Amino acid sequence: MMNFRQRMGWIGVGLYLLASAAAFYYVFEINETYNKLALEHIQQHPKEPQEGTTWTHSLKVRLLSLPFWLWTIIFLIPYLQVFLFLYSCTRADPKTVGYCIIPICLAVICNRHQTFVKASNQISRLQLIDT
Repeated sequence: MMNFRQRMGWIGVGLYLLASAAAFYYVFEINETYNKLALEHIQQHPKEPQEGTTWTHSLKVRLLSLPFWLWTIIFLIPYLQVFLFLYSCTRADPKTVGYCIIPICLAVICNRHQTFVKASNQISRLQLIDT
């Protein structure tokens, strides 16, 4: 039987995926502004900045010139972090919620390593009594 947290986790995962599909559809099919700006950037590539250029236009031009892999990393890492957190909310064990988020995962791994080193030092200090 699923508890309330798990049900809300599955609802969150479903809504997140639905919102993602809608956003991807908007970006790749409906939004023509990005396409026009990209074509404008490719067609006229001035060597010197124009005097009448506003800071928003120059910012758009610089952001459009970033490589695709950088845009992918910028958007993919937070997207996957939120998805994995919502997915972890669907687990039966509440102690495992959030372990897939990178800062929490690193903290857990470092804590386990420190606990292991501490335990091994304590074991080496013990004297064995031979009976």
